[in-house]
Amino acid sequence: MRPKKHSSTGAGDLFRARLDQIINMRHELVQLAERLDWDWLDCEIAPLYSDKGRPGIETRFVIGLLLLKHIFALSDEQVCERWVCDPYFQHFTGEEFFQHAFPHERSDLTHWRKRLGGKLELLLAESLRVAHAAGALRTHDLKRVTVDTTVQPKAIAFPTDAKLLYAAIRGLTRLARKYGVRLRQSYQRIAKRAAMMAGRYAHAKQFKRHHRELRLLRSRLGRLIRDIGRKIAGQPALEEAFASPLSRARQIRAQQQRQRGWKLYSFHAPEVECIGKGKARAPYEFGVKASIVTTNARAPGGQFVLHAKALPGNPYDGHTLAAVIEPTEKLTGCAVERGYLDKGYRGHRAAKGAIQEIG
Repeated sequence: MRPKKHSSTGAGDLFRARLDQIINMRHELVQLAERLDWDWLDCEIAPLYSDKGRPGIETRFVIGLLLLKHIFALSDEQVCERWVCDPYFQHFTGEEFFQHAFPHERSDLTHWRKRLGGKLELLLAESLRVAHAAGALRTHDLKRVTVDTTVQPKAIAFPTDAKLLYAAIRGLTRLARKYGVRLRQSYQRIAKRAAMMAGRYAHAKQFKRHHRELRLLRSRLGRLIRDIGRKIAGQPALEEAFASPLSRARQIRAQQQRQRGWKLYSFHAPEVECIGKGKARAPYEFGVKASIVTTNARAPGGQFVLHAKALPGNPYDGHTLAAVIEPTEKLTGCAVERGYLDKGYRGHRAAKGAIQEIG
């Protein structure tokens, strides 16, 4: 259900201190909270909720936490811990009185990000509007931009064959337990020891024993796939629930270490790509390519990110330029006159007139 609209009573309390009486009302977070249009954000996010169920968390509270997390470069755990001891954080998220305990679960931030999805651009658009209204960002700053790509790493373990096979066995067993599918054998105890020994044998360069453990893991995963397939046959609901996990498990079982073509690098995050960056410390990075558009010259308020977009599939940089410039202009409301790119964008396919000059 749609969260309740934030409202402040303005009343005092004999046993609690009001935040506006103990903080500096000229602080930058206080001024930013006054400039943000919380009602507009609430109206834009309202369609994402159904009409049934319990009310969700207040929009200002969660969006305020997300903004603080990125402003101060904090993790979900760190921003929740700091919220408890920082009165400015509490005032920014709409609290009237100082709170001594965090009122929600840390995982609520993750659930909110999944709910918002593409609506996260609303936060970027609102931050740019506030910067423009405050004079920190000028219109001519938006006409010259710098475009580049980077890799957004995913939180996955290094994808060795043994780890992937063991992760697939664990994932299928957990899913079978969730849907009440009774397995002939889960193989979790055997698979755990085999994955551990495979890593030890590889480290000791005992590759015959290493490959023996990999064969054991592959055979047990194959048995598990066939067992689940027999148990869910003829049950459309279960077949739909297991379709994607079984497909990923078959891919992991069939792929080889040095094969060419597409490979799966994580059972729980199939979108992960292996991207070579040419760095000495990390020749390959596992994640998703992302495109970032920033102002080229320093604006009065500093550098501003104008657009960010995930680029799954590891496309060539030059082929992504047109798909990035158009939404940037839509978000800022200003045409890009000059773009500064590196040599990775040679042979770009930007539409004619999308950028007047390439630097």
